Amino acid sequence: MTTEYIIVFITARDEDEAVRISRTIVEESLAACVNIIKTVRSIYRWQGRVEDEQEVLMIAKTKRALFERLQMRVKKLHSYSVPEIIGLPVIEGSKEYLEWLGQETE
Repeated sequence: MTTEYIIVFITARDEDEAVRISRTIVEESLAACVNIIKTVRSIYRWQGRVEDEQEVLMIAKTKRALFERLQMRVKKLHSYSVPEIIGLPVIEGSKEYLEWLGQETE
C-alpha cells in the first residue's frame, strides 16, 4: 500500500483562480500535477443556509509530507475564507507515475 502520496481536492470560485493557484503550487514544487475540472456544481451549507453554486475543482497530486505547506500556500492564494482542501491517500499507482510524482515535488 502506497501512502507516501496523496490526491488533494481544492475548489475555487472560477477558472482564473484555479489556474493561478494550480500554476503556483506546481511552480513551487508543492504538487507535481494539477487537473482542473471546469464547472462542478456544489451544494453545501454555509452560515446557516444551503447554497447551490458553480465552482471549479482542482485535483492536485503531491507527497503527503507536503500537505501542510500546500494547504498554507493555497489558503494565502484563495479568495474563500474557508477553502476546500482535502487530502486523500493514494492506495496504488503505476510505478513510473509515482516515481515521476516523487521527483517533481520537493
